[in-house]
Amino acid sequence: MTSQMRPALLAVTAPEGLACDAGDTCALVQGPLPGITLPLLACAPGSPRPRAGWILSLAGEAVFQATGTAVWPGQGTDAPATPTPPASLATLLRAKKPCALSVETTFTVERRGISLAWITLSDKGSRGERTDASGPLIEELCGSAMELSLARGLVIPDDEGLLRGLLSSLALVEGFDLILTTGGTGLGPRDVTPEATLAVIDKRLPGFERAMTLTSLEKTPHAAISRAVAGTIGQSIVVNMPGSPKAVRETLGAILPALPHALDKLFGDPTDCGQG
Repeated sequence: MTSQMRPALLAVTAPEGLACDAGDTCALVQGPLPGITLPLLACAPGSPRPRAGWILSLAGEAVFQATGTAVWPGQGTDAPATPTPPASLATLLRAKKPCALSVETTFTVERRGISLAWITLSDKGSRGERTDASGPLIEELCGSAMELSLARGLVIPDDEGLLRGLLSSLALVEGFDLILTTGGTGLGPRDVTPEATLAVIDKRLPGFERAMTLTSLEKTPHAAISRAVAGTIGQSIVVNMPGSPKAVRETLGAILPALPHALDKLFGDPTDCGQG
């Protein structure tokens, strides 16, 4: 476990007498956010902000899990990818067990498993005119191959600006480890997934792209027209896949064995990549 992945301590101040049942939601904030009706846990400016799926524990026992982030005042997912002041963010915490908090509590914040966000790009799917099978399949395949701490799925239209904002938000604001898209990678006039992804990634992962293409070419020559992109945004990995469940199974299968190791490296694991 590297320094970036070591547990961190987080001191919070809770309202006197705050008690939560399993499943209740609280908001972790670094400053006053008028209008939020959830119970507030306050931490000092500059405190570590839990990424999606991370655990807040006491004496090794999970108490809360970070499930999302609210931007205050609200900014849509199509907002420009600009840094958001920490004081305007509220990290949503779901209670894992019934708990009664002291006014001052110090939690251990740690990553346990991998958080996944999948996005299906489909005009018809976003209008409810088509049942999405590819997105749930992504979650199923990832859950079978690795320990998922949290999974979230979204179905959106083939809109380049919307996808750009969503990718940036999921990676840089909410902190999902793995963001997988399905659909919009071909040559159709509405296929804009690669363009949106290229606009926001920091580093490209051409090895992932080649592995997916080579695997698909073994099944069909049509795989040659795929423009799927893979890369990183901050400490998140983003991968585009085609829209059909068959293609998702093929392409995701080509990179699944490498994903946990790739995420460890992205978090700063200094160990040698060689395996003897």
